[in-house]
Amino acid sequence: MKQGHGVRQGVRVAGFALALLLVAGCSRTPPEQRLREQIASMQQALEQRRPADFMDGVAADFGGNAGIDRAALQQVVRAQMLANARIGVTVGPADVEIRGDRATVKFSAVATGGSGRFMPDSAQAWDVTSGWREEDGQWRLYYAEWAPR
Repeated sequence: MKQGHGVRQGVRVAGFALALLLVAGCSRTPPEQRLREQIASMQQALEQRRPADFMDGVAADFGGNAGIDRAALQQVVRAQMLANARIGVTVGPADVEIRGDRATVKFSAVATGGSGRFMPDSAQAWDVTSGWREEDGQWRLYYAEWAPR
């Protein structure tokens, strides 16, 4: 009898573990949190000099200031990587407004660049308004407008 009791106990434990896995798998990270994580990931990609990872967060039909498209944005990012041994990006508090699978995010940003010494050689601050949409469960930047502070 003890052996049967142990088997039933094991089945219950396995069933409970399976239920926990299913519940964990079904719970999704809230859209705003995923969007904020995407922005942080793209910021980190710039700082770690990974332009391809940054561009993964940019939609194919991206549009920005003065008619800049995705290809032009990619060239700007690459040029900054070549011009600066070290890049820093500080993003201010973001105002996020989500409507379905679209979002608008407004924030300020300061970018620094330089040779990698203690102090940056240059810095620029902007006010940014960005448009995002969810594509296959990932937020992608499809629009950005920025103006110097």
